[in-house]
Amino acid sequence: MTDSSPLDRIRVVLTRTSHPGNIGGAARAMKTMGLSRLVLVAPESFPDPVADARASGALDVLQSAVVVPTLADALEGTVFSAALTARRRELSLPVQTPRGAAAELVRHAGQGDVALVFGTEASGLTNDEVALCTMPVTIPANPAYSSLNLAAAVQILCYELRLAALDESPPEAPVGTPARFEEVEGFYAHLEQAMRASGFYDPATSRRLLPRLRRLFGRVRLERDEINILRGIVAALQRKSD
Repeated sequence: MTDSSPLDRIRVVLTRTSHPGNIGGAARAMKTMGLSRLVLVAPESFPDPVADARASGALDVLQSAVVVPTLADALEGTVFSAALTARRRELSLPVQTPRGAAAELVRHAGQGDVALVFGTEASGLTNDEVALCTMPVTIPANPAYSSLNLAAAVQILCYELRLAALDESPPEAPVGTPARFEEVEGFYAHLEQAMRASGFYDPATSRRLLPRLRRLFGRVRLERDEINILRGIVAALQRKSD
């Protein structure tokens, strides 16, 4: 791939990985498909010689990996993200296939960094972590035996990303400037603050309200100008109530 490849703007994020061998296996899977940007969220052991051994010829991917404490840190600056999940989550957005998700990731990579997020081996991503991402993705495995090794899952998604990047007739890039992750999260925090202050939202009795609002706005995929409009409305209402 060339330096202008959308693959250069795709982060592969591994969250709370418990076995260093899977980090190495993921790095190898990435390099075979032309991806190089690995982000590790609170890994149990890294760097680790087991990861180096499993990486084979992909030590450069491991050596350039970025380690961060939270998924929010890993997603900072992204304009789109896909979360791999093995099961349907209540109040989540519609689940996409790996092929469909890869096309969307490549399409949005034309406007900035995007991320493909994987959870821990034992339990995957939490509901809160999935909610931070733009799109849930599920590999349609055999329902009678759907257990899939983390590195194998990374290989499947990276293969689909490479196919999408090589497509000679890719889908058109989104119109408008997409909001970055931190801008969207800033809006949610602002909205929650305003709802608490007005008495409309009580976390003790309305635990499903925030996930529903995330699903509502997540379907729209807010642009930066839209975020500014919404925050302006919330700020005006706050001033009025004061």
